[in-house]
Amino acid sequence: MSVFKEFREFALKGNVVDLAVGVIIGAAFGTIVSSLVDDIVMPPIGLLLAGIDFSTLKLVLKEATAAVGAEGAANHVPAAPEVAINYGKFINSAIKFAIVAWVLFLVVKGMNAMKRKEEAKPAPVAETPPDIKLLTEIRDLLKK
Repeated sequence: MSVFKEFREFALKGNVVDLAVGVIIGAAFGTIVSSLVDDIVMPPIGLLLAGIDFSTLKLVLKEATAAVGAEGAANHVPAAPEVAINYGKFINSAIKFAIVAWVLFLVVKGMNAMKRKEEAKPAPVAETPPDIKLLTEIRDLLKK
């Protein structure tokens, strides 16, 4: 079997396709959760906390500096970017994670409940075949 045929069989198996669909839907779900947190959840929380926007909270370790002098000149000092710990973005990410975890918990809980209902249903009683019915009637008549 050629490597290409073997790869094609592997790639077209149901599990691989299901996984790909799950990853794509998960990425789209991540975008929705980001919007939910950034646009719906965080503004009221920021309002309750005196207008704080979590995404702008940071601990500046070193301020940014502007360039000094003309580029190429002897006294030229290049610009340096700010060095900061953006803990506000971390708070937003933690809230997003909590929302995703909660939603997934609810989805899995719902699926498990549906499985339990499905398992709890009694198996349908199979109808007794006609020959067995006839033998049972004969047995009952012989007992009398």
